[in-house]
Amino acid sequence: MADGTRHAVVVGAGLAGAAVSSELARHGWHITLMDASSGPARGASGLPVGMLSPHVTRAPTPLSRLSKLGMADTLAELKRLVPEGHGWQACEVDNLNHDAGRWPAALVRPAALVNAWMQEAQACSSLTCLWDHPVTALQPYRWPDGSSGWEVQARAGQLAVKASVVVVCAAVGSLRLLSAASAATTDNAFPLRPVKGQLSFGPLSGGPLADRPQRDSGVFVPCYEDAGLDAARMRRIWSMGSTYTRGDNSTHVTTDDHQRNLDSLSQFNPAAAAALKTALAQGQVEGWAQVRCASLDRLPLVGALPDLAALGTAVRNQPARRSRLKLQDVPRLPGLFTVCALGSRGITLAHWCAKMLVRRIEHQAIDAEGDLLEAIDPARFAWRDSRRQQPSAICS
Repeated sequence: MADGTRHAVVVGAGLAGAAVSSELARHGWHITLMDASSGPARGASGLPVGMLSPHVTRAPTPLSRLSKLGMADTLAELKRLVPEGHGWQACEVDNLNHDAGRWPAALVRPAALVNAWMQEAQACSSLTCLWDHPVTALQPYRWPDGSSGWEVQARAGQLAVKASVVVVCAAVGSLRLLSAASAATTDNAFPLRPVKGQLSFGPLSGGPLADRPQRDSGVFVPCYEDAGLDAARMRRIWSMGSTYTRGDNSTHVTTDDHQRNLDSLSQFNPAAAAALKTALAQGQVEGWAQVRCASLDRLPLVGALPDLAALGTAVRNQPARRSRLKLQDVPRLPGLFTVCALGSRGITLAHWCAKMLVRRIEHQAIDAEGDLLEAIDPARFAWRDSRRQQPSAICS
C-alpha cells in the first residue's frame, strides 16, 4: 500500500475547497487543505451576503438543471449544519423583467457554510490546514511500490506535500496550476477568466425598502439579519450587487462600481436607489469586491483532468473520422481533479459538484444524467478542440 493512500490535498479554502474537504472526510480520507490566504473564505466566498436561488430559463439548460439540483442540495446542507439566523435565512426572490416571477430562495453568508464544512471535516477525519501557503506547482510523484500520486509544492518549493489525490479548487488561480500540470500549450484547454464582482451594502436602521429580495441586473437585498455578522458594526444590512466585470482581476472597491449598482437598482426600485444615492453622498455605503472564476461556457469544471499528451496521441491514432474519440474516453491524469469555475453560482453549486467529484474518486455510482456530467467535464474544451484542429495544435 502506498504512503499516499487515502490522503488528499485540496488546494483552496473557499466554498468549493471546503465542500470537497467535507465530502472526502465523510469517506475516510485524510486531508491537507492548502490556501494562499491566512484563513478560510478570504476570497469570493467572503461575500457578506449572497443568494441561493434557481436559475430560471424558459427551457431547461445545463446551468438551470445544475442550479435546481444544487439549490436543493445546498439548502439541505444549510439546514443540517448552520442554524437559521446564524449564516442564512430563508426567503423568496422577485425576478423582474427577464423570466419574471417569485421563487423560493435563501440569503446566505458563505463563510458560515465554509466554516461548518471545515468543522465537519475535522470531526470526521484528519484535517491539516496550511494557511499562507500559495501552491506553486503540481508534480507527478511515484512511491517506491510503483503507486502514482502528486507532489504539491508551496512557497516557491520550500514545502512539498505528497498525496495520492489532489483536488484544485483555487478559483481563477486554478488556471495556472491546471495548465502547467497538464502541459497545456494553448488557452483552449482551460478557458478560465476572472470576473470581478463588487457589492454595495450598509447598515439598515429603518424599515426595508422592499418586501423581499429583488433581482434584475443584480440582486437587491432589502434586509439581511445575521448574528454572525460583525456585531460591533452591523448585524442587519441591505445590499445591492454585485457587478460582473469580465477580465478584471482586481479587488479594490471603486466609486464607478458603486455607481453601476446604483444604476441597476434605479431600473427596478427607484425608492431604494434614491436612498442608496443619498447614502453614497454621505459616505455611508461600504463596498466588498472580489474575483470569481468563470469558464468560456459559464459552466463549472468538475472531474479528472485530461492528459493532453495522451489525448494528442489518441487522436492521431483514430483510424477514421466516424470513430472519433468520445469525451468519456479522453485519457486522464491519474489522481488530479478540480472543482472550479463556479462563477456567481458558488453557493448553489459547490456542494453538489463536490459530492459528484468524490463519488467519482471513490468509483461510486453517480446519480446524475450523463449529458449533465459531460457539460461540466474539465476535458470538454480540449476534447472539442481536438475535433476541430490538427493534433499538433493540442499539445507539443
